[in-house]
Amino acid sequence: MAENHTFQPWDYVVFALILFVSAAIGLFCAFKRGRTEHQTTEEFLLGNRQLSAYPIALSLASSFLSAITVIGNPAEVYSFGMMYLMFAFTWLLTMIATCLIYIPLFYRLNIISTYEYLNRRFGQLVRYQVVCCFMIYMFFYLGLVTYAPSLALSQVTGVNLWISIVTTALVCTVYTALGGIKAVVWTDVFQLCIMVISLLTVLIQGSIHVGGLNKIWNIGVNGGRINFLDFDPDPRRRHTFWTVLVGGTFGWTATYSCNQAQVQRYLACRSENEAKKALFLNWFAMIIVLTTACLCGLVMYAVYETCDPIKANKISNSNQLMPLLVVETLNQVPGVSGLFVAGAYCGTLSTISSGISAMAAVFVEDFIKPIWKPWEQLSNRMKTLVSKLLAMIFGLGTIGLAVIVSFLQGNIMQAALSVAGIIQGPILGVFTLAALFPKSNGKGAFLGLFVGLALSMWIGIAAQIYPPTDKFTKVLPTSISGCLPLNSTISTPTNVTSLLTYVTSLREEKR
Repeated sequence: MAENHTFQPWDYVVFALILFVSAAIGLFCAFKRGRTEHQTTEEFLLGNRQLSAYPIALSLASSFLSAITVIGNPAEVYSFGMMYLMFAFTWLLTMIATCLIYIPLFYRLNIISTYEYLNRRFGQLVRYQVVCCFMIYMFFYLGLVTYAPSLALSQVTGVNLWISIVTTALVCTVYTALGGIKAVVWTDVFQLCIMVISLLTVLIQGSIHVGGLNKIWNIGVNGGRINFLDFDPDPRRRHTFWTVLVGGTFGWTATYSCNQAQVQRYLACRSENEAKKALFLNWFAMIIVLTTACLCGLVMYAVYETCDPIKANKISNSNQLMPLLVVETLNQVPGVSGLFVAGAYCGTLSTISSGISAMAAVFVEDFIKPIWKPWEQLSNRMKTLVSKLLAMIFGLGTIGLAVIVSFLQGNIMQAALSVAGIIQGPILGVFTLAALFPKSNGKGAFLGLFVGLALSMWIGIAAQIYPPTDKFTKVLPTSISGCLPLNSTISTPTNVTSLLTYVTSLREEKR
């Protein structure tokens, strides 16, 4: 039996330092200008609309890449090939559509909440229909992204699961509630850098281990992993050029054009042109991260070309491949395991803080302001205090949501994640209807959203009950010809147990 790998002192040091720096950046943004900072809700929620395009671009990229990129994308390439890299083209189409249609619309209205536009266009009924959908989506999402990486950290290091969950929630809550959108943006910048560094570390060390990138590429070609040119028009196929182009474009447009967490950053830019600049810079940042992650997948295939860990029963699913690679081939380098876990963890911190900030903005602008009339008579200081208190409540509420998610395992957890995909498509339809069809009205929008949600739910639930067959998923072949004999097989390291047990379903939602 092989040595049971665990966190070494340097791993703890690296991980703790990265967590500390994230909190310190947020606190610095909160207190660098003294007591005069954040005198209004607009300053707290939008940074007084004075942020530069460069930090906003990195923040946009960080918020929705998360641990999916660090863990899921390399596993995707290992199992299905490099077709996933084609999402870079769908992102370009998404950025163009968002710049042409949605950014000008939201920016010129001078609003804080995206859903204020729906109130002006279709009335309160549609507004609250969409707002409730958004809040449900965020509640599920925040609970999952709080629980899953904490579970991973617990399994890797032995740290108590609930101590890890409370630490995650507190770190995000402190810098988001005190520092507002500026703290969220600048911590996102730092956390994206850590994600890239962790992936580059795996790529470089893995390349040295295998014998160079040229050898890795050749192994990928021989194993059928370099499969960009698949133009099969069958929409039932999992990933082809056409399914990625069409499905990916609509999926990511829903995220970038009408999700409050993203739109809030556009509105924080100092001008409409800066917002558009940030969006395209974000595209370049996402390509860098995606390319690095996909190359890590090729490294992983090169390492396990003749001994697939899943078939060898060393791990139970593909989401454990990246952690296995780290602890088996890179663990001899001090701090690499800690850096890798921190990379996945940073993406999660970014997503949680973005969600907290977005929910606070929506609750203030869509519930308190229009419903509670005395709000307008409150002082700016009191309004800001209420916004901070809401951010704190939502942040601490993620602990409760994580408790609920801890009871949702297996298919139930996957079904819960499907809520994100079910909700975002119909919401995009409502915003597009409002923007491009001037003769549409509130009744049509309300009915359309209701029917869209019903159909999406039907498809989403059916997909869980009747998963696609191998004929349509086309998992690429792997081998165990080079494995050790059965009686010498290495046992599963404790820290290879899934870093994120939900990544498979989360990746499916992003498709």
